[in-house]
Amino acid sequence: MVLGIIAVAAVIWWPSGAMEVQTVTVREEDGSSAATVLNATGYVTARMRATIASEITGRLVELRIEEGMPIAKGEVVARLDDKLYRAGLDLAESQLAAAERVVQETVVEIELAELTLERTTRLLAEGVVGQADYDDVRTRLDGFRARHASVQEQVFVAERQVAVRRAELTNTVIRSPFDGIVISKDAHVGEMVSPISAGGGFTRTGICTVVDMSSLEIEVDVNESYISRVRPDQRVEAILDAYPDWRIPGRVITTIPAADRQKATVEVRIAFEELDSRILPDMGVKVAFRDVETDDGAVSRPRILIPKKAVLQQDGKDIVYLVSGGRAERRAVRVGDEMGDRVEVVAGLNAGDRVILDGAGKLTEGEAVSVR
Repeated sequence: MVLGIIAVAAVIWWPSGAMEVQTVTVREEDGSSAATVLNATGYVTARMRATIASEITGRLVELRIEEGMPIAKGEVVARLDDKLYRAGLDLAESQLAAAERVVQETVVEIELAELTLERTTRLLAEGVVGQADYDDVRTRLDGFRARHASVQEQVFVAERQVAVRRAELTNTVIRSPFDGIVISKDAHVGEMVSPISAGGGFTRTGICTVVDMSSLEIEVDVNESYISRVRPDQRVEAILDAYPDWRIPGRVITTIPAADRQKATVEVRIAFEELDSRILPDMGVKVAFRDVETDDGAVSRPRILIPKKAVLQQDGKDIVYLVSGGRAERRAVRVGDEMGDRVEVVAGLNAGDRVILDGAGKLTEGEAVSVR
């Protein structure tokens, strides 16, 4: 018994000049960590997001929104100065009324010309008037009918003009296109707003931005080399950068069928299982894609995951260094999937092995080491 203790003491204290290293004990992981097949980063986005702008140019005289304010579909956001547009509508309506009166006049003239033609026709038959008198009356009737058709066209044009002026007047009242939350106010009372930029920065093209918070989802870029691991309706776990201890369940909606040539990535859309008021647009998020699960929720298989920095390349092979009896032991391993800053070890390690992390690249087989 005494010899055993002395031997142990010799193992502990013998490498007085040994290289100090940091180690991690290998464990088989199960549960949520073992279910991860891919990690990606992205942002929270809103499918329903709109910058509300005016369809006409005008000066803001009323603004009813503030940042963070909920707003309903059709609710008034702002009003523009409508004096000019009201005057334009009044003018168009007056032009329409004038054209309609001209139509009434031509109708009366046509009726009178038709009666005159009837009398002239009888008189021509009796020989009282000549053919020239008849032709003159008939020509005047044709002229009245042509004028009537022309003023009817003018009435049609005037009606369309009135419709345009009314639409412009309606557009001075700006409404929300859907239910949402105002996330930015981009204009103020007294400023000019326009659907197009007038240049110089003095005319606003947007009044506010509204987001439908029920349409929030996640967009991540997945390296095209790993896109085969993503499938529709796949379960994921999201962690917001703002709340690192909060794990949010979600599911893959779809993979956008186009790759980014510059980044060699494919965009993936992910839906939240449940929305929360803490989730905000444009938040950074980390997403862990899950492995296939059984019907009772158990993961398919356990895994051994170690930090990637512990795996070295020597002679074209993946190796790690272990601590064994106070010395460094070189061991070949076979690695699998990379998951963030960790990598799966498919073969070569067992639970309980102590893998050297820092300083592994400077070690040789059998070198004395001490664990910090």
